[in-house]
Amino acid sequence: MNRRPRYKRHSMQTQLSLRIVVVLAALGLFVGCDTKSSTPQGKSSGKPQVALVMKSLANEFFKTMEDGAKAHQKAHAAEYDLIANGIPDEQDVAKQSDLVEQMIAKKVDAIVIAPTDSKAMVPVCKKALDAGVVVINIDNKLDEAALKEKGITVPFVGPDNRMGARLAGECLAKKLQKGDQVAIIEGLRGAFNAEQRRLGFEDAMKAAGATIATSQSARWETEPAVAIVGPILLAQPQLKAILCANDSMALGAISALRGANKLGQIQVVGFDNIKAVQQLIKEGKMLCTIDQHADQIAAYGIEYAIQILQRKATPADKQTPVNLITAETLK
Repeated sequence: MNRRPRYKRHSMQTQLSLRIVVVLAALGLFVGCDTKSSTPQGKSSGKPQVALVMKSLANEFFKTMEDGAKAHQKAHAAEYDLIANGIPDEQDVAKQSDLVEQMIAKKVDAIVIAPTDSKAMVPVCKKALDAGVVVINIDNKLDEAALKEKGITVPFVGPDNRMGARLAGECLAKKLQKGDQVAIIEGLRGAFNAEQRRLGFEDAMKAAGATIATSQSARWETEPAVAIVGPILLAQPQLKAILCANDSMALGAISALRGANKLGQIQVVGFDNIKAVQQLIKEGKMLCTIDQHADQIAAYGIEYAIQILQRKATPADKQTPVNLITAETLK
């Protein structure tokens, strides 16, 4: 009777010792994995790692940009590794800043960024540069004054947004009479590309003698555009056209026009050439858009980053092409 308890105590001590060994081994394994994860992917191969940080991937434009970047990396797989990421909300500066912080912590070699905000993203870009990361600015240009204040230079690779918007506006001008009323639906105010597109639209409308009845921001998004355009149609019954700073907002304008039974009666201009508007253009429900070749912008930015890493020299800004897209060009 006395032996059974002694045997049980011995068994329990043995099991406890085994558990301690297992736990310690697991902790050792965990520490090993943590050390390994702090080494950026691709470093062991000697290839540089490039991070592409975009805005909302819910926007077809940036999905196209991501696809173009991945295709470029696949064609140059021996030259670099790619991390492509974006944010859920087009305007979420904090989330995009967090992404850049994560890439800095991951010790990537270069960051190619389409900033949500031209000014607010400058500090975290400086932080990346201070950490020895090459930074290339694409799509939406970082604010020159903000860059100067931080004492940094970041090469810009992207289109002349003002010229692109002016091309679309000039196409529309051929459909207008002097004095005709138009509305401008702007992107996110304060963003460089939004301001430039508004200015391009204004350039073309002033040259045509059209009257800009109103200019309001829908912050790049479809639903806010629907909410803005509806009241504009009521307030401006003589409106002849709506110039939208991107195609997502143009889709919102189309929806509002459809709801007001004015689709096809008022011209709509967009910017980006996403697939969703191409059929509308073919059907005459939308006049034109601008193709700024989203798939190429990221690739150009990545190529610039690789050049800097290889040559240790900062190239000048690079202007990428813009093209007018109409029903004729889509045939």
